[in-house]
Amino acid sequence: MKHHSLIFLTGFSGSGKSTIGPLLANSLGYGFIDLDQEIESKAGKSITKIFAEEGEQTFRNLELETLRQLTGKKELVVSLGGGVLENNDCYSLIRENGTLVYLKSSPRSLARRLCNKTDRPLLKGEHGKRLSHEEIELKISTILEKREPRYATADLNVQTDIKRIGFTVEELTRKIIRFVRQAEQARLKQQSDNNREKQ
Repeated sequence: MKHHSLIFLTGFSGSGKSTIGPLLANSLGYGFIDLDQEIESKAGKSITKIFAEEGEQTFRNLELETLRQLTGKKELVVSLGGGVLENNDCYSLIRENGTLVYLKSSPRSLARRLCNKTDRPLLKGEHGKRLSHEEIELKISTILEKREPRYATADLNVQTDIKRIGFTVEELTRKIIRFVRQAEQARLKQQSDNNREKQ
């Protein structure tokens, strides 16, 4: 059964999921899990190492398996890795079991935040070569374009470019509380309609 209070945070790497996630969970009184950290602790190695030693497919399988264990939970905020929604099985699991929230940022802002990070496998050039700021921004734009159709299906979204984190968390908290309440009311109404039809 779908639990609307199982909140999945999606967005490109650097959009603020790991920072906003714990604050949002705290504000809602929910638990928090970072999916990538959960995978690393299961595998006993970093995501960069999983990619390098076992390839992307192994990582995606681990991702799906870890997600499966979270479905059915409620009052939980889960920060997703940037590419999770590209996996059709992961995407279906998320849509069927919880509420999807998109943290949206422009390629320029993302490039600024990510240009000094060394732990993002998708933002490296050939043979792990370090990319320039312009190359990173171009690569982000290309990946975003591919992912945008899935991001666009989120139940809620919020822009993380311009506002301070505190404001973003407040805005998201309000939106989520309202959404979960309305979804629960709709579910109860549906249930009562179904019971009436059976009588």
